[in-house]
Amino acid sequence: MTVSVFDMQTMQHLWSTPEMRAVFSEDNRLQKWLDFEAALAATQGELGIIEKNVADEIVAACRISDIDLVAVAEETRRIKHTLVPLLKQMHGKLSEAGSENIHYGATTQDVVDTGLILQLREAHELVKRDMAVIGRELLRLSQEHRDTVMVGRTHSVQALPITFGHKCAIWLDELSRHAERLKQAEPRLFVVMLVGAVGSQASYGERAAEIEAKVAERLGLGATDISWAPARDRIAEYTGLMAMIAATLSKIGNELANMQRNEFAEVEEGFTEGKLGSSTMPHKRNPTSAENVAMLGRSIRYSASMMLEAMVAEHERDGVAWKSEWKAVPETMLVSGAILFQAGALLKGLRVDAKNMRRNVNMMGGYLLSEKVMLELGEKVGKNTAHEWLYEASMAGIEQGLDFADALRAHPHISNTFDDEQVAELTTPDAYLGAIGESVDRVVAREKDSDWLAV
Repeated sequence: MTVSVFDMQTMQHLWSTPEMRAVFSEDNRLQKWLDFEAALAATQGELGIIEKNVADEIVAACRISDIDLVAVAEETRRIKHTLVPLLKQMHGKLSEAGSENIHYGATTQDVVDTGLILQLREAHELVKRDMAVIGRELLRLSQEHRDTVMVGRTHSVQALPITFGHKCAIWLDELSRHAERLKQAEPRLFVVMLVGAVGSQASYGERAAEIEAKVAERLGLGATDISWAPARDRIAEYTGLMAMIAATLSKIGNELANMQRNEFAEVEEGFTEGKLGSSTMPHKRNPTSAENVAMLGRSIRYSASMMLEAMVAEHERDGVAWKSEWKAVPETMLVSGAILFQAGALLKGLRVDAKNMRRNVNMMGGYLLSEKVMLELGEKVGKNTAHEWLYEASMAGIEQGLDFADALRAHPHISNTFDDEQVAELTTPDAYLGAIGESVDRVVAREKDSDWLAV
């Protein structure tokens, strides 16, 4: 029986990806615990803390494929401990010496936290890869539509002309900062936990720092200066970053869904044969991909907020705070995998309708250019006077059903200031794009050879 959207065969593709599910599968989770145990034993064998042949035996036995997960689960429910049932299974596969020396000096949180970090490191590579896909698509759209004029909207209504390339370049610029944050987070996040019961490392003896450094090296992680068992900011930072990335993608999805409204029809997501919009309205081509991207961001933000709660820990270790991570982190990453993949697919298949964009620019009959005319007129008669005259002309023109150019010509003061040719020039959208082209060019030039897009 499946009870989660991550497991349901009909829904899991909307909420996760096969790769991210594999990273946060139970098999992989427990294998990462065993990877810690193997690295600890190998290090202790190298340093002569346990016999080298015993260490080799432990390392060879740390394979999840040899573990009976059903038995581990049953024992977990019986004794109500997270790790010991797995260790008991290992004892049955080891000699007496191996059984006595596996997990030597470690505490459960050392194993579980390091295992989680190893999972996050795997997930991190998927995140970077899919971020690069999205970035490359936004780079393409920024270049292709640098000069594709469309309406810029503020407070949901038409404001001034922009280009679609400018909109995409802003998204690309934002995403590039997330890529920078991901890189900056790596040395803070990818560290080992090897501190013992209360963070003192007492159980590891006088060579604790050396053991930690060597275990960290074996696992490809960093060592730390002090325990982080009650300091969960590392993981909270990462899930928070996932929430920020998801918020950016959610914004893009929501924007592209709105732009697909029939009244706008400025873009359309890729349509595949057989895609169905409604069980009762056969004509519909719904923006389902954009909607799903917008929706997934909400789920990630809520899961990541639970990690903030986990930061409020008591004493040197706190099971209440700690265990909430076991839900918050996998769900954050599973849905992050989905939103990244789906956003990339959405942008790859996006169809841009420049004709409809132009139609919408002209929808208001030129009133979109009121700011341009006001500034030009203000140079001659002063800004406040210009605003007053243009307000009069605009209100009268809208009431009378005139386009903006005719409304300007009908105003006695404005018509005496600008001739017909000047009015026509002032009401041309393409002539009032400001520094949009240069802004797009700067972002494109900076990002086209950036490291994060080359992943």
